[in-house]
Amino acid sequence: MLPAALAALLDRPDTERVLDVGGWAAPVNRADWVLDVMPHATRGALMPGGFGPGPERFGPDTWVTRDMCDPEPWPWDDGYFDFAICTFTLEDVRDPVRVCAEMARVARAGYIEVPSVLDELSHRNPEASGGPWLGHSHHRWLCLREDDTLVFLHKAHSLHTRRSVRVPGRWARRLGPEERVLAHAWTGTLRAREYPAIDHYPFARLEAEIAQRFSPGPAERAGIALADRARNSVEWRLRRRAEQRG
Repeated sequence: MLPAALAALLDRPDTERVLDVGGWAAPVNRADWVLDVMPHATRGALMPGGFGPGPERFGPDTWVTRDMCDPEPWPWDDGYFDFAICTFTLEDVRDPVRVCAEMARVARAGYIEVPSVLDELSHRNPEASGGPWLGHSHHRWLCLREDDTLVFLHKAHSLHTRRSVRVPGRWARRLGPEERVLAHAWTGTLRAREYPAIDHYPFARLEAEIAQRFSPGPAERAGIALADRARNSVEWRLRRRAEQRG
């Protein structure tokens, strides 16, 4: 959670009810309730002791263990919470649009963080991450924003070998902490939808976002195009060879 966002949360009235959606790995200590598929006893896998100043306001009785994407409503009335937080969770779950709908039903306002497109397209060091791949291997979605709407684009396997949508490590190291996060605050209405990548995948849109930030020169663009053509040629020959053997 970005420092400014945590400070804003801590500045909210102490009497407000706060829900942490998906807080298992690093639950926010200010939260009164937590919703996660993992149980209370295993919390803090990435941040023992929780996130932010303690002590924990939630406890075993206010930790709800369940699948947040389940079609059944969450176990709270409409508007039960004053504020909901959901940090680095929506990119993982199978139905982030459903989660956003329930979050907006049970809370009157909230704050979301997900990886930015530039962060999720960053090429990981194989020695550090087990790659090579773009972003994190367990993430299902690329997260974008159109006006006041969160847009979820499924993270296609073809991204990992397409150099035109790769943020090389030398570029990724130039990204500041706030550039690695898509932060979204909402009040009253939380709009979210899935990008319907059915007959085509929006590679051009992702390429444009990378170019806007890093502005690769002509020589670098030519190198990227040449590498893609070489990869496609190798893949075509391998498929052709497999077909002939089959």
